Amino acid sequence: MNHCVQPGCTGVYEDGWCNVCGSPEPTAAPVAATPVATPSEPAAAPAPTGEEVPSGISGQVDSQVATPGPGRSREALRAAVVRRQRAHAALRRSTLGMGLTQVPPVPVGDPMQALMVDPEVPEERRVCPSCGAKVGQAAGEAGGRQQGFCPQCRAPYSFTPKLAPGELVAGQYEVAGALAHGGMGWIYLARDKNVSDRWVVLKGLLNTGDSDALDAAVAEQQFLAQVKHPLIVEIYNVVTHEGDAYTVMEYVGGTSLKQMLKQRMTTAGRYDAFPVDQALAFVLEALPAFSHLHDLGLLYCDFKPDNLIQEGDGVKLIDLGGVRRQDDLESPIYGTVGYQAPEVAEVGPSVASDIWTVGRTLCVLTFEFRGYQTEYVDGLPPMSQVPPFVEHDAFYRLVARCCAPDPNDRFLTTDELRTQTVGVLRQVVASRSDHAATLSAHSVAFDPPVSTGETLAWWELPELKRDESDPMLDWLSSLQVSDPVALHQTLAGHSEQTPEVLLARARAGVRVGQRAWVDDAVRELLRENPWDWRASWVRGLWELSQAGTDEERSRRAGHTAAGHFAAVRDALPGEIAPRLALALASELGGYAKAAELDYERAWRTDAAYVAPAAFGLHRVRLGRGDVDGAIRALDSVPAGSRAHPRARWLRAELLRRRGSLADLRESVHAVSRLTLDPKQRALFNATIYEQALAQVAKDGERADWRLGEVPVTRDALRRALEQEYRVLADYTPDPVERATLVDRANAVRPWSWT
Repeated sequence: MNHCVQPGCTGVYEDGWCNVCGSPEPTAAPVAATPVATPSEPAAAPAPTGEEVPSGISGQVDSQVATPGPGRSREALRAAVVRRQRAHAALRRSTLGMGLTQVPPVPVGDPMQALMVDPEVPEERRVCPSCGAKVGQAAGEAGGRQQGFCPQCRAPYSFTPKLAPGELVAGQYEVAGALAHGGMGWIYLARDKNVSDRWVVLKGLLNTGDSDALDAAVAEQQFLAQVKHPLIVEIYNVVTHEGDAYTVMEYVGGTSLKQMLKQRMTTAGRYDAFPVDQALAFVLEALPAFSHLHDLGLLYCDFKPDNLIQEGDGVKLIDLGGVRRQDDLESPIYGTVGYQAPEVAEVGPSVASDIWTVGRTLCVLTFEFRGYQTEYVDGLPPMSQVPPFVEHDAFYRLVARCCAPDPNDRFLTTDELRTQTVGVLRQVVASRSDHAATLSAHSVAFDPPVSTGETLAWWELPELKRDESDPMLDWLSSLQVSDPVALHQTLAGHSEQTPEVLLARARAGVRVGQRAWVDDAVRELLRENPWDWRASWVRGLWELSQAGTDEERSRRAGHTAAGHFAAVRDALPGEIAPRLALALASELGGYAKAAELDYERAWRTDAAYVAPAAFGLHRVRLGRGDVDGAIRALDSVPAGSRAHPRARWLRAELLRRRGSLADLRESVHAVSRLTLDPKQRALFNATIYEQALAQVAKDGERADWRLGEVPVTRDALRRALEQEYRVLADYTPDPVERATLVDRANAVRPWSWT
C-alpha cells in the first residue's frame, strides 16, 4: 500500500482513498458522479426495495435517495457513498493550524469501546493518596493488594472502582463502566438519564473523607462549572453519592495527544514524534482556552499531552482538576514532574508557569525528550542534540522563551505566546518550500519594510508599530516638526516621558548621529521595563547607522548590531522583521552564511519581505561567486513590486557579464520591457552587440538566434552596433567623445565591395 501524499497525513491508500484523511490517491480513477435530474428530465422515483436505507449511508446525493443500479449490490453503493463522503471531507481544510498546515482528523468512536475490560491500576502507579508512598506492591509470588492501609502513614487506600456498571449516581447518571484511573481516582462513563441519555464522565474528588475538604472541593468544582469555553471540557454538575463527591463533565470522544504518541510508536519501540508544524497546530488551537482561564483569574497548572484531546478536526482541554485561582496561596498544587515550572514549589503557580507547561509539552510532542523528568527537569537539552531545534531555530527560540529559567523572561501572556506561535508556524511551513512567499503576514510589532532598491539601509528596515495604549500617542501624532534636532528638543522637554516618547527621542538621535540622545532614551525605557525588547531594536539601528564606507568600521558596526537584533529575534521568534535586520547586520559584519540563512527565512515566509530579502541574497551570493544563485534571487522579486524593474536590470547585467550568446540573448530579453532613457538603452545595446561580436568571432555565427530583433551574424550585429554608436553620439554633449563615437560607428559598419 502507498502512503498518503497529503502533508502531515499518516494514512495509506486503500481502494484509491486514504484511510485517514479521505483524500483520493493521485493515480486512482475518479469516482463517477451521480446523475442529476435536469429540468427537462424529471427524476425517477426510487424503486421500492422493502428495506430501509440506513441513514448513515443513504445520505443526500443530489437530494435523491441512493439506490443500487442494475448489477450493483447495496454493499457497492455503500462503498461508493462512503468514498464520496471522504472526498468531500478531504476538501474541507482542518481548523487546526489556521489553514497554514494540515492535521489529519481523528474520528470519534463508540464510547463503549473506550471502557476498560478489567479495571485495574498497574502496581507502578499505586501510591498512597496521603503521603505518596508506594502501596499495593507485590510481595514474593503474591500479587499486590488493590486496597489496604499505607505501611508508612497507615492511611487507607483503594484502587478498586467504587461504581459498578448499571449503578445510578444521584438518581440521574447511570454508570456504564470505568474509563481510566487518574490522579483524582477513577473516571467513569455514564449516561445522563435526565438529558436524552447523553454521555457524561464522572470523576471522583480526593479527600472526600474529610468533610471540610469535601465542602471546599465541591465549592471549587461548582465555580469551575461556570467556565464556559468551546475548547474547555464543560462541567455539568457536582453530585454526591454514598458519601463520595463526583464531578459530572462533558464526554469528549476523541484521542489524547499522549495516546496518539503511543500509537505512533514503531513496532521496534522507536519514538515517532509529531512533525513540528502539527505540534504547533495543536498548541495554537488550545491557547485561547488558556487565555480564557487567565482572564477569569484562573490557572490551569497541569498542561501536558494527556490533557489535550483531538476530536474530529478540533481539540479540547480536559481535566480541570489542577485548576486554581491566581490569588489562591493555600490550596494544594497539582502538577506533573517534567512539566511543572521549577519555581512553583517555592512561589506557587502563575501565568508564567502555565506558559512553561506549554513549552514542555511542545518538546514532548516533537522529539524523544529523554531526561525531561530527571536531568532536564528544570531546563532544555542542548540545541545541537535536538533535530527539530536544529532544523527550525525559530521553534527552538519559541520553546526556549516558554521555558526560560527566570519567569520574567517568558512570554507575558498566552495571547503574546499565541501571536508568536503563529509566526513560528509560518516559518516552519515555509521552510519546506523553495519558492518565495506569496502571502503577507500581519505583524503586531512592525510595519512592513520600505526598501525597493538593491541596497538596504537602516532607515529602510521595518518601523516599530506604535503602542495604541500609550497615553501620549495622540500628542506625538499631532507634532508637525520635521527637523530631528527640534523634534528631540520638543520631546525631551515634555513632562510625560512615556515609552513612545522615549522611542521617538531615540530615533531622532539615530537620525542625527547623537549617541547620547539614544543612550539616555534607552536607559529611561529600560528603567520602566527591563525586558522591553524595543531597547535592543533601537540600539541595533544606532549601530547600523554608524556603518560607513570604511570596511573595518562597517564590520564592527554589523557585529555589534547583530547582537542587539539577535536579542529581538529571541524575544519575538515569530516575527520576520528581526530576521531581516539580523541578516543585514550579519552581512555587514562579514557573516555571509548567517546572513544568507536569515535572508532566506524572510524570503520564504512573508511576501512583504521578498524584495529586500531577494536583493540581500543577490548580494551575499554574488559575493561568493554564485552568479546562478544571485540570478535566482532576483527572479523571485514579484512583477507587482516597485523593486521589480531594478531586479530585472541587475539580472540583465549579471547575464551580460557572464557573456555567452545564450546569456546575452536572455539579458536582452530581461530589459526588453523596462522603461529606460534612450542613452541608457543605447549604451546597454552597444555593450551587448560588442560582446556578441566577440563570441561570434570565437564560436561562429548563429543565424537562427536573435538578440532582440538582431540576427546573430557578423553583418547584422555590426549594423546594429553602428546604429547604437550613432545614437550615443547624438546624446553626448562633449564634442571629442561625440567624434570618437562617430569614428567607432564608421569603423564597425560592414563594407560592401560591389
